Amino acid sequence: MNEEIKAVADRLIGLREIMDVSVEQAAKVCGISEEQYKTYESGNIDIPVGILQSMSKEYGIDLGTLISGKEPHMHFYCLTKKDKGLSVDRRSDYEYQALATGFQNRKADPFIVKITPEETKEIHYNSHPGHEFNYMIEGSMKIVIDGKELVLEQGDSIYFDATKKHGMQALNNSNAKFLAIII
Repeated sequence: MNEEIKAVADRLIGLREIMDVSVEQAAKVCGISEEQYKTYESGNIDIPVGILQSMSKEYGIDLGTLISGKEPHMHFYCLTKKDKGLSVDRRSDYEYQALATGFQNRKADPFIVKITPEETKEIHYNSHPGHEFNYMIEGSMKIVIDGKELVLEQGDSIYFDATKKHGMQALNNSNAKFLAIII
């Protein structure tokens, strides 16, 4: 079991308990079943960023704090140097780098996401409340949203309803890198 995933699950449990929220209520906030929510709190499987964002918004805690355990301090601006964003080791097939964790009360959460063809041979789907914007920086990828397959090349972008089941796959035996903004 990944210790980072376990630590995030522990923070999620702590948040729920401090806020006196039942598993049923938390699952409803996240738009998932109680059983699925319980698996996330177990710390045995990865918790999608969208689920963490739902909880952070509903209960007024910063997403970066929920992920890293550290409080943001910036309220005027937050500069993130190239390749210096908070590394979020969320899933084996996606490498996330959070770009604004130091900024208080964000309205959106931007990430640089890298995916490899080896790790995305099988697309893993997720969904979460809100919207998502993806802008291709390097390579190309297939994105499947609610069964609709689309191909994004460098410079392309897509904005979509993130409550729809979606997943990505790197194409052309090359890594893909994109900016993802969860709103």
